[in-house]
Amino acid sequence: MDAMLSLYPPVEPHDRGMLDVGDGHRVYWEVSGNPRGKPVVVLHGGPGAGTHPVQRRHFDPSAYRVVLVDQRGSGRSWPPVDGSGASLATNTTWHLVADLERLREHLRVDRWQLFGGSWGATLALAYAQRHPGRVTEIILRGVFLLRPPELDWLYRGGAGAIFPEAWADFLRLVPPGRDPLAVYQELISSQDPGVRAGAATAWSNWEGATVSLVPNPALVAQYADPAFAVPFARLALHYFANGGWLAEDQLLRDAHLIAGIPGRIVQGRYDAVCPPASAWLLASAWPSARLTILPQAGHSTADPGVLEALRAATDEFR
Repeated sequence: MDAMLSLYPPVEPHDRGMLDVGDGHRVYWEVSGNPRGKPVVVLHGGPGAGTHPVQRRHFDPSAYRVVLVDQRGSGRSWPPVDGSGASLATNTTWHLVADLERLREHLRVDRWQLFGGSWGATLALAYAQRHPGRVTEIILRGVFLLRPPELDWLYRGGAGAIFPEAWADFLRLVPPGRDPLAVYQELISSQDPGVRAGAATAWSNWEGATVSLVPNPALVAQYADPAFAVPFARLALHYFANGGWLAEDQLLRDAHLIAGIPGRIVQGRYDAVCPPASAWLLASAWPSARLTILPQAGHSTADPGVLEALRAATDEFR
């Protein structure tokens, strides 16, 4: 069966806008589906990846009121962060959590479902633990808790044992003995646009190489596009260098705050970006969650079984 058949048909937004969230930021939002349907907000990955129209299609449009939002500095939100001079001082996890609350109030939503993958899962958990009374259910894919072992795995050599060719390319810009995360943050902050673009493309190419169980040329090409790569890399490095402004193991430690919220976790067994250990730990700490580990999937939604499992979750909660 074609996995794309697990997506609902394409839909267009019936409402959209730019919400002033303060600090000089305006975030793009859109709503599709049933205007009186069950509210769900989609939290994109990255940080910095922005939303995509296909994300509307995880939900039955007759049942759901689907909200997509580009986080600060991402997608169509303003200002962009594609230059070294764009300040990131007011772009943190807790700014994004506050933005979601402003958007919820703006849209006159009382409670909504959270749907997020990778960094979107991180943000969903941070929001839910701060505002549990505003959340009906949580659907997560490819769990990322922004713990040091996760960053070490992907950016300090662990995953390089699986993808040695791509890892060698990633390290070409890193002098011997230096920390890759520190070096890439220096390069992406350079005043030279060529240096920024080169570093961003190398950073993004590494993720593009690791994201799918089977190499996907279309995904690799997307990550290699400097228009995508520069904000993607700059925001990711900003967040990772600061530990997401989270205390160590905070999202696991505070899982009791969402104990009563139903959750569904979809995780690829061979996810090289966000290995299944984090999803397992989260499910163990969150009694209302059910973890599904897919035996032939990596990190990408295009991998076998991922779209089907996500649709099963959204259909169950509609």
